[in-house]
Amino acid sequence: MTSIRPFRFSIVAEVAKSRKEWLDKAYRAEDLGYTTLLMPDHLGFDVDPIVGLMAVADATSLRIGSHVFCNDFRYPIVLARQAANLDLFSEGRFQLGLGCGYLAEEYHQAGISLDPVGVRISRFEEALQIIKAYFREEQVTFSGKHYQIQGLKTAIKTMQKPHLPIYVGGGGKRILSIAAREADIVGLVARNNSKGLDWTSALPDANREKRQWVREAAGERFSQLEFSSTIFIAAATDHPQPAAQKIGSRLGLTAEQALDCLHILIGTTDQMVEELQKRRELFGISNIEVTEPHMETLAPVIARLAGK
Repeated sequence: MTSIRPFRFSIVAEVAKSRKEWLDKAYRAEDLGYTTLLMPDHLGFDVDPIVGLMAVADATSLRIGSHVFCNDFRYPIVLARQAANLDLFSEGRFQLGLGCGYLAEEYHQAGISLDPVGVRISRFEEALQIIKAYFREEQVTFSGKHYQIQGLKTAIKTMQKPHLPIYVGGGGKRILSIAAREADIVGLVARNNSKGLDWTSALPDANREKRQWVREAAGERFSQLEFSSTIFIAAATDHPQPAAQKIGSRLGLTAEQALDCLHILIGTTDQMVEELQKRRELFGISNIEVTEPHMETLAPVIARLAGK
């Protein structure tokens, strides 16, 4: 077991129609005790992540991060330079989250071919190696199956040393093994299926298996890893059982499974606090990412747990 880390809470934000609306959201997150504002990278969302994150960094003391950049939308050297710039101009407050991409419609809209998942993961793994080399080296040379770079001189360096924190999340053995070897923050995530998230793949037995995959691949660096999970559904209630039954019925889960699912949090403030503490004890999860609709719902929990 890794050492117990203090809890920290991030908000995953994506919606705004104006600068004021966007920054008001960030100010509110800061007031509620969130330490980080994260942004996804989807073409249908209102705010571009690079622009939105820099605006938040300029206006608040929040850390910022991508959750996550789609690797195939940007060439690795381009993304590495953008990430280094974000870290420099936020004065060392940026974390880089990267994923291999998965939404077919977005690939079609961007004019990019959606390759088989194995190809996308291989390309993603090479990109991670290139990006980390960009942060470390004065010039980058890389020869892989998907990328070829010869003696590219690097520009701006990151403020955080040896490099800014890198987040990789996943639900399968291969992606989590890459995260174990290359990332600083490992997200335990449900698998995707043809209907969306497979919620059953975020239940305790699956989480234990995922953590074991990470342990095996990480080797000696396992104790250095931070584990995270995302809360997609939160319900504050004095009657958790019927709430869990209702939520579970929509997701193909029993009430008990809904209460145990890593991406769901249901109950009173005391019960939600106890559940997050249990998940930290069982799976080492101390970094909690909260989706935007539940920012206010979890405020009492954050007041109790942040930094502890």
